[in-house]
Amino acid sequence: MSQGPRPQIGGAPDKVCDRSLFSYLKWAIIVTFAGLALGALLGWHTTGTFSGMLAILFVCTVLAVLEISLSFDNAIVNANKLKGMRPEWQRRFLTWGILIAVFGMRIVFPLLIVVIAANIGPWQAIQLAAGQPEQYARIMQDAHLPIAAFGGTFLMMVGLSFFFDHEKDVHWAHWLETRMAKYATIRGVEVAIVLIFVTGFSGLLDGADRDSFFGAAIWGLLTFLLVEVLGGLLDSSKEALQGAARGGLGAFLYLEVLDASFSFDGVIGAFALSQNLFVIALGLGIGAMYVRSMTIMMVENATLSEYRFLEHGAFYAIVALSIVMFAQSLVHIPEVITGLGGAALIAVSLWSSIRWNRTAMREGLVLAD
Repeated sequence: MSQGPRPQIGGAPDKVCDRSLFSYLKWAIIVTFAGLALGALLGWHTTGTFSGMLAILFVCTVLAVLEISLSFDNAIVNANKLKGMRPEWQRRFLTWGILIAVFGMRIVFPLLIVVIAANIGPWQAIQLAAGQPEQYARIMQDAHLPIAAFGGTFLMMVGLSFFFDHEKDVHWAHWLETRMAKYATIRGVEVAIVLIFVTGFSGLLDGADRDSFFGAAIWGLLTFLLVEVLGGLLDSSKEALQGAARGGLGAFLYLEVLDASFSFDGVIGAFALSQNLFVIALGLGIGAMYVRSMTIMMVENATLSEYRFLEHGAFYAIVALSIVMFAQSLVHIPEVITGLGGAALIAVSLWSSIRWNRTAMREGLVLAD
């Protein structure tokens, strides 16, 4: 173990922000009260009873907690990307990004699935969601296979790209990660691994399901590669774009696609708790706001530099989530297991980081003497 200064991943800010916790969560708390108020109105309007209103409020709260637990690793990964972005793009991610996350992924995306799957118009899909929630939920569940294949492939590429990096010099699972970093110089190694998983899981399916899974997975792989290429082009064209993209637009697009991939499974799984599209949008939207706030807080307080293995735990959780999404094509896996598994990996990585910091501090004191 090195006894020198602790390496920084991606560079930490010169000064840690001294904002209070409330200042970071202020807008999330405001959105919580507004969302629960709308949930109460929706519950009263749809049931006409006080107990029905409380039931809707409870579902919104559970969905918000579920979103936070499932997406905490997303917040860490977002912070890893955001720390290289300029402050104005960090703010845009919190503002524009939350609009895309709530209205795009929690409302427009489920409606779009129904429009395509049922071959109906957008307005008919809205009427179906409002008037026939059971049929709407059934269509969403039927679309789970290609969504899981697409999202699982994209997330596996995200996770493997972190570990297959020949410049990566901080390792948590040292034996495994040093070897992944060593073989990172082999072009396309991550793609080959992902295709092995995709081929293996699609081979366990039959007929139309196999074709649907494989086709969606290939689109997930292409989307990752296209976003990487587009982000690289934008971030390398500072003069052509008058500085608007470097450290900003390319990373912003990457984060939005990444957030969408994290949201796929949560949106589908939310229908197990409620078949009302608007209740789901309120609950998941509240949770998404907390995830955005935690992301900004980790960036401004250099949390990823202070806890050196926290990123590793998040990216291991991403790889695990991608495998779970593939496995859901064969068997149902409750979202609570997915959330707890990711939280456990992050908790262990945080504990390992604290232990490493304490050891480094003791060794530093010995050397000073």
